[in-house]
Amino acid sequence: MKHNILITGGAGFIGSHVVRLFVNKYSDYKIYNLDVLTYAANLKNLTDIENKNNYNFIKADICDFESVKEIFIKYKINKVIHFAAESHVDRSIKDPFSFAKTNVMGTLSLLQAAKEAWSNDYSDKLFYHISTDEVYGSLNQDELFTETTKYDPHSPYAASKASSDHFVRAFGDTFGMPIVISNCSNNYGPYQFPEKLIPLFITNIINNKPLPIYGKGENIRDWLYVEDHANAIDTIFHKGKLNETYNIGGFNEWKNIDLIKVIIKVTDRLLGREEGSSEKLIMHVRDREGHDLRYAIDATKLKNELGWEPSLQFEEGLEKTVKWYLDNKYWIEKIQ
Repeated sequence: MKHNILITGGAGFIGSHVVRLFVNKYSDYKIYNLDVLTYAANLKNLTDIENKNNYNFIKADICDFESVKEIFIKYKINKVIHFAAESHVDRSIKDPFSFAKTNVMGTLSLLQAAKEAWSNDYSDKLFYHISTDEVYGSLNQDELFTETTKYDPHSPYAASKASSDHFVRAFGDTFGMPIVISNCSNNYGPYQFPEKLIPLFITNIINNKPLPIYGKGENIRDWLYVEDHANAIDTIFHKGKLNETYNIGGFNEWKNIDLIKVIIKVTDRLLGREEGSSEKLIMHVRDREGHDLRYAIDATKLKNELGWEPSLQFEEGLEKTVKWYLDNKYWIEKIQ
């Protein structure tokens, strides 16, 4: 095999899309999917590739340093794409310790295991760390996050991801480990656990349940279809410059209240209901603590240097997403 690639968190939402892409696209790569299978992970996300010759699943915890080091040695891992993380902001507010453990110490465990297993021989090695735009904090109306925006995390989740980013860069600077980091905007698409905004609202509309909106719904996010994100990761993995950071965005900002009305319109239509009839389910609730007003990614560097840009318009991606949830009600029922 050309590469033995360890993809952590590969049974989760974004990770499973990248695992599928790499397994199907690169028959000369051996893909090792390491996942502890928390509530948001599901091996049913990968049933279509589970019997491929170049795919292996390993159930393990990235915080278990000895087990992780053994995996590096046993499978001769020479590349890492690191997704595994606790990622839900609301949960981080209620339980910051678990976020610090997984996102910070788990990342450090992987970095140290890679360092020891690779014995400072970094030829043909790579540690690719997947991060978030939340590390940058909040934006004014006329600003965009760039790769040089200073870190200003406002939630325990954002702080844990910022810390893990710093550890990755520290291993690159201190030990010469070849690293790359990408920070992405909000993802949406098939297989996303329905605690996140878009799948939560789709499933609640299907079941005529309330649609809770924080505050007035004026918070703004940039939205990226998950398969476009997977393709961006593929591009950075193969063409990105070592020790660089790349921002991945959808060039697609939506105010939450406007986004929700579009979700309602599309879902109602596909359910055969009167378009907009589910707006009666909207319920404004007390705003979340530390709720950043606006995130927006400037992905110009990725576009100009590596030639990547989103392939789908938001309306097209949303239509595909709603159809997937309508066609896969068994998946929703199983995880709920």
